[in-house]
Amino acid sequence: MIAMLELTILALITIFAVAVAAGLHWLFLKVAFLMMQPATAPRIPARTQLARGTKQLARAFASQR
Repeated sequence: MIAMLELTILALITIFAVAVAAGLHWLFLKVAFLMMQPATAPRIPARTQLARGTKQLARAFASQR
């Protein structure tokens, strides 16, 4: 009876240790990826204006349909 109890406790401790190791592995991997991000300057957003002549081209195409 005592042997079964010791085996059960050993199995539970092993499962707990595996869960802790997986959690630490995930945490360290997350920190490593955060540290690897490049330190870049903020990007300037691209202009959203239409190029010159695009409106006229769109109107000409729409009138032909």
